Amino acid sequence: MRSRRAGLLLGAVLLLPACGTSFVDTLAAERSPAPQQPPATPSDGDCAGRAEPDPDRPVVELDVRLADDLRTVTGTETVVFTPDLPTGELVFRLVPNGPDPATAGNRLVVDAARGDDVAGSGYEDAGAEDPGGLYVVRLADRLAAGEATEVALDFTLTLGQGGFERVGAAGGVYWWASGAPLLAWEPGVGWARDPFVDLPGETATSPAADTTIRVSAPEALSVLMTGDQAEPSAPRDGRRTWTSVEPVARDVSVAVGGFDTASATSDGGVEVTTGVLPGADVPARELTAWTLAAIDELEARFGRFPYATLTVPLLPDDGGGIEYPSSILLAGADRLVLVHEVAHMWFYGMVGDSQFRDPWLDEAFATYAESIVFPVSEETAGQALDTPGEVGAGMDEFDTAGGYFRRVYAKGGAALLAAREAAGAEAFDAALRCYVDANAWTIATPDDVARALQDLPAALDVLIEAGALDE
Repeated sequence: MRSRRAGLLLGAVLLLPACGTSFVDTLAAERSPAPQQPPATPSDGDCAGRAEPDPDRPVVELDVRLADDLRTVTGTETVVFTPDLPTGELVFRLVPNGPDPATAGNRLVVDAARGDDVAGSGYEDAGAEDPGGLYVVRLADRLAAGEATEVALDFTLTLGQGGFERVGAAGGVYWWASGAPLLAWEPGVGWARDPFVDLPGETATSPAADTTIRVSAPEALSVLMTGDQAEPSAPRDGRRTWTSVEPVARDVSVAVGGFDTASATSDGGVEVTTGVLPGADVPARELTAWTLAAIDELEARFGRFPYATLTVPLLPDDGGGIEYPSSILLAGADRLVLVHEVAHMWFYGMVGDSQFRDPWLDEAFATYAESIVFPVSEETAGQALDTPGEVGAGMDEFDTAGGYFRRVYAKGGAALLAAREAAGAEAFDAALRCYVDANAWTIATPDDVARALQDLPAALDVLIEAGALDE
């Protein structure tokens, strides 16, 4: 979910921005079972294998309806939450209410909060537009660690008309991502009440959750969304219902439109489905081929793909891409942007992070991953690495979008390239695969990166010098 606008960057140069932007653009200006996958193979014999999802992770059910006006989404979100720390409340982030001008017209309102333990509820501002950026549900009694509660939120989402963002409507496609209240819990830390920022970057923190999504839409339209989708229901009263399940979704995206679709399966068993509108710049079968190639190339570096499925709807707009677990909203048929967003399935989707506190942990790694498919010259990487400022800054430390992209995406990606060269490609790649496997389905921190590279002091020195890690 990271980016939205444009294409990537590095030295005039290397990789991608808003989730989607690249080096070049930036410097130039019942619980579902876990996915059935083969056991992880340690890259060098020293890794313990990929971690399993927390058995006490949240269980989320989303039941939503796109109205016949194609601008209003109503729904109910039911959450079973089991904290690992004591708490007397549940905090949800209302992402569509952010202050970015591109979100104009988007509005997420909670109509009611229900549950046996609910004592009251209300909004918190958090620097977002009316009615606020957070919704807090107060509990009658404080939960102990390991004690579960169930809460249901009824909500209404209005789809704005405007530039490419997480929520919108354009050219016969209607989409919403982070379109429901997002549980803002960081295991081991507590509730993430970070303020929204007026930059094209994410500020959310959310745990992997066992998620089921049901979408009712006019029968003439198709749905592509997060999760393993079943065949839609038979038409009834002019509508069909689409259902998907993703056992480890931090958040979800949904796109509805008159898509031409194409599906194929990767060598590793990932089912890829893409959707384009008639007359799109690239046919669905070609977009599927691009996606399969990206998965294969990134798996060779980072280990097996995190999800059983991946959907890629192509939106009728240019602007980049936004990644969600097992789903990518792609605005513009750009292969570089696509590689960046596929890389986010590892870095954000599986290995999560606080997108407010440590944005480099997903954006710099996804930008670095671009170089696997689109090699970068030493001159280009060097220019990006010379950018002033620390890679590891939080979202509240950037005054402009350009500064954010140049430091987090371009300089961050270049620093990882330089760290790999300093440590040796084989050793660095092995350590990074161990990092991915050890931190799967958690919210990682820079200390986890440092721990993974502890036997590669040359790599650590590069990242410390770039301001990604502390000494």
